Amino acid sequence: MNRRSKRRGLTLLELMIVLIILVGLMAIVGPRLLGTQKKADVRTAQAQIGNLASALKMYAVDMKTFPLTEEGLEALVSAPEDEALAKNWDGPYVEGGKLPMDPWGSSFQYEFGGEESGGDASKEKSASTFPRIISLGPDRQPGTSDDISNQAAEGDKESGSTSTDGQT
Repeated sequence: MNRRSKRRGLTLLELMIVLIILVGLMAIVGPRLLGTQKKADVRTAQAQIGNLASALKMYAVDMKTFPLTEEGLEALVSAPEDEALAKNWDGPYVEGGKLPMDPWGSSFQYEFGGEESGGDASKEKSASTFPRIISLGPDRQPGTSDDISNQAAEGDKESGSTSTDGQT
């Protein structure tokens, strides 16, 4: 009786061919997926910056000014210690009462140039400028070309950083 045993499994050559095909597909598809993820992260950071800018506008309506750089974005989630100011505060101004992290796990940076002392000139400046909200980007280093902001830094060209318009 000459029975042929049923084939069980794949030969080494068949496995190698399947692996070569899979590696080839990943080489083609992989970079496209990674590029899409980077774009999605940048868009997410831009949307979060837009949401924070809207929250800052609501804060400014109640408090008549934007938070100082030293107060930062924390002013959106916690009332001021000064009771006279705290009565105008109607927060938290961000959903959930917690500041978001950028897509790369870093805190957003905040700068407001209206804190210079000088009486009426200071009030004019704070009314005419909008705070800068910055994500440090994938490298998590300040002042690099991958930073994402609602406006260009002073002295920077628009091409120096990814920028979204936070002013209306």
